[in-house]
Amino acid sequence: MNNKMHTEGVVIHWHGIRQCHRLELATGFLATPKTGKHEEDFIFEQEKLKFGTPWADGTASISQCAVNPGETFVYKFVADKPGTYFYHGHFGMQRAAGLYGSLIVLDSPEQPEPFRHQYDDGGELPMMLLSDWWHQNVYAQAAGLDGKDRHFEWIGEPQTILINGRGQFECTLGPARKSFEKLLNENVETCVDDQKMCSDQEKCLRRSECGPYCPRSQCAPVVFNVEQGKTYRLRIASTTSLSLLNVKIQGHKMTVVEADGNHVEPFVVDDIDIYSGESYSVLLKADQKPASYWISVGVRGRHPKTVPALAILSYGNGNAAPPPLQLPAGEPPVTPAWNDTQRSKAFTYSIRARKDTNRPPPAAADRQIVLLNTQNLMDGRYRWSINNNANMLREEVSETHPWHLHGHDFWVLGYGDGRYDPAAHAAGLNAADPPLRNTAVVFPHGWTALRFVANNTGAWAFHCHIEPHLHMGMGVVFVEGEDRMHELDVPKDAMACGLVARTAATPLTPATPLPPSPAPAP
Repeated sequence: MNNKMHTEGVVIHWHGIRQCHRLELATGFLATPKTGKHEEDFIFEQEKLKFGTPWADGTASISQCAVNPGETFVYKFVADKPGTYFYHGHFGMQRAAGLYGSLIVLDSPEQPEPFRHQYDDGGELPMMLLSDWWHQNVYAQAAGLDGKDRHFEWIGEPQTILINGRGQFECTLGPARKSFEKLLNENVETCVDDQKMCSDQEKCLRRSECGPYCPRSQCAPVVFNVEQGKTYRLRIASTTSLSLLNVKIQGHKMTVVEADGNHVEPFVVDDIDIYSGESYSVLLKADQKPASYWISVGVRGRHPKTVPALAILSYGNGNAAPPPLQLPAGEPPVTPAWNDTQRSKAFTYSIRARKDTNRPPPAAADRQIVLLNTQNLMDGRYRWSINNNANMLREEVSETHPWHLHGHDFWVLGYGDGRYDPAAHAAGLNAADPPLRNTAVVFPHGWTALRFVANNTGAWAFHCHIEPHLHMGMGVVFVEGEDRMHELDVPKDAMACGLVARTAATPLTPATPLPPSPAPAP
């Protein structure tokens, strides 16, 4: 990665890549030599001996120093299991500025994913990478978030939702409206001249009786081409800075088969919620009459001030060249109500590990860690923190937070309302078929129970994936194997910046042993 920016450092985080040296089979267990040992025994021995590449995780000031302007850093790591991932900047708010992209790890012919045969006839559609976009630049956003007291400014709602980098902004009435937020609360009935709307200067999608979008605009919807009767795999990932999104395809159902690079028990949905940091694979059968169909991506979990993004599912005739685009008939499908939390919970609770590849979690935890999300009201403004409720907390205010763990997958054991009480809730946790994820949501006024094995030496971030929340401090770092870090072969340019890396970098030395962990909770 060569940093050609003139004024700021940069790092790239490979979201979902665990930076470990392990080879997983489709069953979820490790490949073993013919030693006659049980797989579980070999897993334990191999994980004790192997080191990964934590310095390639791409987390500024945690896994590596930021790469300065004009400098180059080479990321080398093992993609240890197939799945749907992405990469993004992890320095400042660079993800919100557009530094992200798709990352797909393919399965091998010798070890195909268990649902591979279900879409052999259609293959894969282009990945759908979702994000949100503000007209205000990220430097101004960060300055507002860093402001003290009355100078604190929240970033507000995004102006646009992006699908593969394309989005639509409501400017049907041009500059006549004073603000975009005001426009959303009014009925748009007046049309304007096509030339004005489709000029190079406007480059936006229209929403009115004039038509759905400007055909020559850079904001014209992304098109996914299919052939009637075939089944396709559609990978969906969300790099949003703020928004929980919902994807709904006009006249079609989807079968969820993968979540965060892990197989899940298939289940059919009309639409799919996706939080920042999550990824899914769905199977889509082109079982409708040949035509074009709208794909809507709307905001949920927050009062929407952003118009839904649109894409098009277009049926073709099997020719190599896509057919001429025909606009879908009717209105785009409406995504579920933004505040229907029960619907969101129902979808999330439906995700279970696939039966034939299930790898149950350890039966008990050696240590219990409790992180308390607090949303504090300070001088009329809300701020977020961890394990700190000293400031005024308004009980009626609570948001949904997607938490992402670097360097690991974890088992999602359960969810609940109120505060977690081991005596009341531990017996109800799912130890049979919990899904493996790298991102899990904490619902408003609720708790989420996770379990992971600390077997990957390194320093790993665990944080809310909402960009402004992380910027304000909603995150922690898990340090694993501190007493063995001196054995890691860390590149010196990962440990120091610029001239320091060339003149004063020193190798890691053995760390002082950590105190013993407290006894596990009963």
